[in-house]
Amino acid sequence: MSAIRDTPAGQFLRLIGLKSWLYYPEEVTGFELPSLPWTSEELLPPTSDNGTETETEKDLEKNLERNLEKSIPTVSIRLATPPDEVSSAWSQKALAEPIVVSFSEDDKENPRNWSAAKKAWTVTIINFYTFVVYCTASIITPTAGFIVKKYDIDIVLASLGLSMYVVGYGIGPMFFSPLSEVPSIGRNPPYLYSFVAFFFISIGLAFVDSFPGFIVLRLLQGWFGSPCLASGAASIEDVYDMYSAPYGYIWWVAAMYCGPAFGPLMAGYAVDANWRWPLYEIVIMAGVVLLFLPFLPETSPRTILLNRAKRLRKATGNNQYKASSELKPLAFGKMLHEALNKPLEITVKDPAILYACVYGSIVYATYYSFFEAFPLVYLGTYKMSLGDLGLIFTTLTIGCICGLIIYFIYISYFFIPRARAHQKEKGKPVAQEQWLIPGLFGVWGPPAGLLLFAWTAKASIHWIVPTSGIFIFAFSTFFIFQALICYVPLSYPRYVASLFAANDCARSLLAAGFVQFSRQMYTNLGIDKGVTLVAGLSVVGIGGMYGLYFYGSRLRARSKFTG
Repeated sequence: MSAIRDTPAGQFLRLIGLKSWLYYPEEVTGFELPSLPWTSEELLPPTSDNGTETETEKDLEKNLERNLEKSIPTVSIRLATPPDEVSSAWSQKALAEPIVVSFSEDDKENPRNWSAAKKAWTVTIINFYTFVVYCTASIITPTAGFIVKKYDIDIVLASLGLSMYVVGYGIGPMFFSPLSEVPSIGRNPPYLYSFVAFFFISIGLAFVDSFPGFIVLRLLQGWFGSPCLASGAASIEDVYDMYSAPYGYIWWVAAMYCGPAFGPLMAGYAVDANWRWPLYEIVIMAGVVLLFLPFLPETSPRTILLNRAKRLRKATGNNQYKASSELKPLAFGKMLHEALNKPLEITVKDPAILYACVYGSIVYATYYSFFEAFPLVYLGTYKMSLGDLGLIFTTLTIGCICGLIIYFIYISYFFIPRARAHQKEKGKPVAQEQWLIPGLFGVWGPPAGLLLFAWTAKASIHWIVPTSGIFIFAFSTFFIFQALICYVPLSYPRYVASLFAANDCARSLLAAGFVQFSRQMYTNLGIDKGVTLVAGLSVVGIGGMYGLYFYGSRLRARSKFTG
């Protein structure tokens, strides 16, 4: 039963009276204090002869959090076992100082020490959750023609169903992800409570019979489905060290990439029978996610340690047990304000993070412009059916999977073994910029693939030729996203969720804009010239990626946020 103790389901069972099934060690009768870690006096602020501290609590918290947040195989600090409570060592002076609760080296509650099965379970739920939310974005695209007829609107207005959902899941993480960084909240509440709202909104969406109501519900659906789209990376970072996290990111990026590609396929053949079937499919998928989310363990180390400190205070009656996040108490409002503003400040002022945000936005917006370009090419030029159009979208998935396989081989047999050897020999990790190497290859793919698609999408040329350009785009952009996702957390581990929220917001808003204007652009300029224009935007990323690789360390050295 301990496997579900830190899940929402486990906490609910404890709340309704089944606590005896799910005891923590400090709640068990006969609990012995020495069995739990505490921080030795060597790590506490040293005192001078007059009893004043020579190190501020702010400095202590900073040092402790730096140890907590290092991207190394375990999250731990040097510990000592306290003497028995009745020992003379428990002087009044010692009791007056905080006893900072932390993880021991082999602590089973440390997410990075969880079993492989528990980690895999956690990441699987996060990835399926991510897939469903992204799939929900595009699943309504085959319904556009039916919506035009039912509500007597033009196709550009009908596309608001997609773009407003993208806006919703773009701005949602700007609120939910900083909440997940607050130790007293953690990762799980934003995940679970928001998705409950997502589920009920999806039910309402399936039966609403008003176009304005439809658009409003799509916006709210995207908003409440959004937490995993940024915090998912933080959850992966919580449970894996820097050499294992890329394996988790592989599947998270795949879920992010394949979700929108699968939507049209799932809806394409069903929409002819009933245009609302895609909306029913959303409810079914959301229901499955909602069955599993209550069994998602809490992964935030800061939240886990805070809860442990609270239990220790209750079990021992000693109020000196503190989590590092409690050493510098802040009002909740001030804490939330800092969590909301700091990532935005970093994104704007740090050139490396700003580049990742801007270039990622261009690539992502290009991806979403395909939902307007593909119908023009494959339904118009090649006279395919809606079902066949859904199959064309799977080209994006195939490209992603091929990129995943190559990247997996690269990190498993080349990069990570050498990175581990470097750290063992030099005593420090490889330079962060080394994680960008796949991106140096990937940045050439988007302009090449887009130009191939642009100038071969003609009735006189077989449809497989322009489709191969889409494959090249998808294959190469997987390396781009993977490189940037591995790079960003190494600079700012404390703000992972919030930084990805800022990135998600920027790329989603640009993608929503592309959805609204790209159809007119492709219609007025033609697919050839319109897509060429988009390909030109992607060229910007080439110089940026190489500049970040060669000069990134200098930029980080000058940043006031790192260190």
